[in-house]
Amino acid sequence: MVYIDTHTHNYDEAYPLEEQDAVIARAVGAGVEWLLQADISSAERDRMWDIVNRHPSHLKAMLGLYPGSVGKDWRAEIDALERYKSRDIIAIGEIGLDYHFSVEFKKEQKEALRVQLEMAASMDLPVNIHLRDATGDFMQIIRDCRHLGLRGNLHAFSESIETFRELQKLGDWSVGIGGVVTFKKASLAETVKEIPLSRILLETDSPYLAPTPLRGTTNESANIPIIAQKIAELKACSIEEVARTTTENARKLFRI
Repeated sequence: MVYIDTHTHNYDEAYPLEEQDAVIARAVGAGVEWLLQADISSAERDRMWDIVNRHPSHLKAMLGLYPGSVGKDWRAEIDALERYKSRDIIAIGEIGLDYHFSVEFKKEQKEALRVQLEMAASMDLPVNIHLRDATGDFMQIIRDCRHLGLRGNLHAFSESIETFRELQKLGDWSVGIGGVVTFKKASLAETVKEIPLSRILLETDSPYLAPTPLRGTTNESANIPIIAQKIAELKACSIEEVARTTTENARKLFRI
């Protein structure tokens, strides 16, 4: 079986440099053909490109400013993206809105998101969205930007089935499902039952959100089969079908 981890951070400091190659090797050994690296900010971008350049056969990079990294200098951060736009980019991400810890830069987050949605459209790239406690504002921005013909995915999807259905009216949208779907008290499992497999992507968001029974440990892309198995149980299908369909979904969206 072949998998694609559509959202990971193998350059994160949680992975010491001397262990990064082994982490990627374990993922490949588990059948994960591609590990898509989500961008955060200028502070981490060179580390991301370093690991992508070392593993070009299995890693691909996104480009974007994470909402939690948006501050007063957000325009300078957006300008800093320019020097990377000519590289092999598979998506603009991870971008979005996050009001969970603070709404101090709420206005700036919304402005940065709109600018990056326009960037994605101009580059004919999908978007990889981070959304937390800001559903109303996000949906309004997507409605406003419907004319851009956006396509993309909501990573670490935690929204309602109603939000998923509304998104389908506003563009070509998929959802990234990761370790949370395995958590005992997660409502996501019931939502996943109602989402067509044709709209599901697999992800880890590693080093975060390790699936049960590894919860609390440093997550790795090698854990993707655990997530796939849980989705297979929820959808009453084989893990082979989950692997095949989600991999096809990822190839189509990210043009891999």
